[in-house]
Amino acid sequence: MTRRREASQPPHLPGYTVQRLLGSGGSADVFLYEQELPRRSVAVKVLLGGVDADTREAFEREADLTARLSHHPSIVTVYQAGVAGDGRPFLVMEYCSRPGLGQRYRTERFEVAEVLQVGVRVASAVETAHRAGILHRDIKPGNVLTNDFGRPVLSDFGIAATLESGGPAFGMSIPWAAPELLAAVPSGDARSDVYSLAATLYSALAGRSPFERPGGGNEAADLVGRIERGAPVPFTRDDVPERLRTVLARAMAREPQLRHASALELAHDLRAVEADLGLPLTAIDVDDAAPTLPGGYAAAGLEADATRARPVMEVAPGPAPVPRTTVPVGPPVDVGAGAEATRMRPVISVPAGTPVAAPSPSSPSTPRAAEAPGVPGFDEVLVREVSPGAPARSRRTQVLAAVGSVLAIAVAVVAVVLLANRPATQPGPDAESEFPGPAGSIGATVPSPTNLFGTIEDDGTAAFTWTNPDEQDGDTYLWGVRTATGEPQLQIVEQQRVVVPADQVDPASGVCIEVSLVRADRRTSTVPTEGCAS
Repeated sequence: MTRRREASQPPHLPGYTVQRLLGSGGSADVFLYEQELPRRSVAVKVLLGGVDADTREAFEREADLTARLSHHPSIVTVYQAGVAGDGRPFLVMEYCSRPGLGQRYRTERFEVAEVLQVGVRVASAVETAHRAGILHRDIKPGNVLTNDFGRPVLSDFGIAATLESGGPAFGMSIPWAAPELLAAVPSGDARSDVYSLAATLYSALAGRSPFERPGGGNEAADLVGRIERGAPVPFTRDDVPERLRTVLARAMAREPQLRHASALELAHDLRAVEADLGLPLTAIDVDDAAPTLPGGYAAAGLEADATRARPVMEVAPGPAPVPRTTVPVGPPVDVGAGAEATRMRPVISVPAGTPVAAPSPSSPSTPRAAEAPGVPGFDEVLVREVSPGAPARSRRTQVLAAVGSVLAIAVAVVAVVLLANRPATQPGPDAESEFPGPAGSIGATVPSPTNLFGTIEDDGTAAFTWTNPDEQDGDTYLWGVRTATGEPQLQIVEQQRVVVPADQVDPASGVCIEVSLVRADRRTSTVPTEGCAS
């Protein structure tokens, strides 16, 4: 109690006037001060007195790391750091006056549009940190503040570390921690932050942490067991689109290699959901020209140039034309997206009447005979030599060739339009073929089952039920018991209920299963639904 009473007394800071206590943590308190010059409200984080050397070092590291990143619009800005007259280190930061995510997610219903916007902006902040070689390691609702302009701001780099140093993250918040950080030998990389960010967005949609069971046991040991099995408790909101559920499921996959490789990749997926819903696309605030530190975020398997335009490729003139052949000559040369991509190609003179073949890999600049496969009269056009003062007949041949190319393109466009507007009732592949496809919309996704719920029965078995969100004739379900060490043994059932035998139910931690929806044409859910009973 003495230590807490000491912490409740804000230090005297020259040039600042204390206003009130904003919040308390395990090793520091945050006070609202008014800075005298320039005059503004600031938040001052003050380390508790009598902390050990490791805590003091972590506090100083937080000041350094946050200052390196505070130029980002979605990372809290650091103004000053120092040591007060009573020996306690302090950190002066921007004051975020509006309620943050941690204050809101249990009391408000977040609209999907706001969750997507918060996700893209915070993912931009996380990506910026990773490019600077910094892992946050404690992303959670309480560390996503809201500034005076309503923008989410990532804060509290107290247990952050460089990607090079790694090591266990002591002091992290269990409900949003990635499974690998909770292992007996903790390990984590940039994908651990991706997981925690997705878990934070999940909380905003669900109104609780992902593995918290309303009315159930939610102690630390309970949560750790569920997190390690990778089965978040489903939320029942019907306004969350299936694609967003799939994005979050991927980002929170138990195995890191199955997640998004970077926060930037997650941001792009969230923007794709915005596009699906017809929402304005949230800007991705990432400095694409920012260098990657040696051993930095690229060491975690991330691609530094993922969003950069590819350079224009220059190809040298090749040898003389070769005879035409029907043998494939390899993939076309990529000339990039630069200025050269829209320039008219120069006229190439070849002996009159000579057919020109497609370019080979050794002669990428060889002119190609104009072709429109399947269109009579446009199989091959001869390229004739053109020189000043040539007879008008040669010029007419050129015009005819150009007109033929235009007609060929028009035919192709008409064919694409006709295919794109094919009625949905048009028959699909032969129903008797070995792998029949869907009749109608090709590539349509199969939704995952919803409302997966399980209970432990008196006889020790576990009964699970679920809902089919889009029931169709011939639907079946693929399910299996989730295990910590291997893939489940899957089996097909027709009803929306299964019973797990008692010998597969752990009396202490219960049991978890996964269920996928299987259509009559053998398409299955993109991501299985997971649920637990304990």
